[in-house]
Amino acid sequence: MAYPTAVNSQITDAVSQAGTNVLGNAPAVAMGNLYQATAQALALAAHNATNSQQQAYVTAQAATTMGVATLYSIDTASSGHATAAILTGRVRGL
Repeated sequence: MAYPTAVNSQITDAVSQAGTNVLGNAPAVAMGNLYQATAQALALAAHNATNSQQQAYVTAQAATTMGVATLYSIDTASSGHATAAILTGRVRGL
């Protein structure tokens, strides 16, 4: 203490030590905040990747369903005739 004051020296020492404690803890708190922010960002990236994958699966399932529905809607007699003609080499117009 540089000069005497009206405040008890124990109080000024406690305040001084509290300030020193805050300054000493600042780097650890900053690193903790950095680790927390990094963990949050990585978790959000993983969540976004999972969501994108799920949406891709839904799109693929919809495309498969439409493909199967299209196959079922084709007239089988004409398809059979055309397939037989192609396989036996009796295709006209080539």
